[in-house]
Amino acid sequence: MPNRTTRNGERHRPTLATLLATLTATLSLTACGSSHPADDSPASPASPATPQPRTEAPGPSISAADGADIGACADGNCEVAVTRPATVRFQAPGGTVALSIAEVGQEKIEYEVKSGNGQTKGGTTGAGQGCVTALRENGSGTSCGGMSGTRPSARPGAVVIQASTGPDGTALLHVVTP
Repeated sequence: MPNRTTRNGERHRPTLATLLATLTATLSLTACGSSHPADDSPASPASPATPQPRTEAPGPSISAADGADIGACADGNCEVAVTRPATVRFQAPGGTVALSIAEVGQEKIEYEVKSGNGQTKGGTTGAGQGCVTALRENGSGTSCGGMSGTRPSARPGAVVIQASTGPDGTALLHVVTP
C-alpha cells in the first residue's frame, strides 16, 4: 500500500482497520482465482432436500457363518440369515429334502419340510423363539418354543433343522446332517 501524505506534508499512516480490510480483500481475490482451466461442463443440479429411497434390499441384521446365502444349505449343512421366502433342496438319509421358508418377518418364521413321503411344518413368533425339526428315515418331529441360543448338533441318522426368529425381519436358519 503506497504511503500517502496529508495536506500538511506529513506522512499518513494506515490504521489497523485499513490494513485488515486491505488484507481481507487481497485474500478474497486470491481465493477466487484458480489455476485450473474453466470447466465447460454443465453445472450439476443441487442435491434434493429429501433423501432418496434405497433401491437395494436391506441386509440381514443377524450375522451367520454362511451369510445370507440360502444356497449354502444345498449340501445339508449351513447357518444362514434369512430375510425372505426361499426353498432349498438337499440329500438326507431318507432321500431328498425340500426345505421351504414360507414367511419371515419381525420376530417371525414359518417353514415347511418335505422328505420322502412325509412333511412337517414349523413356525413361531416372538423374541427369542424358534423351532427344531428332526428328520429321520422313518419319521420327523418338530418342537417350537424359546431358544437358548445353542446351535443344533449332528445326530446319527437324522437331519436337524433349527429356525430362530430375529429382529428386523431376519431369522437364523441352521441345517445339520449326519
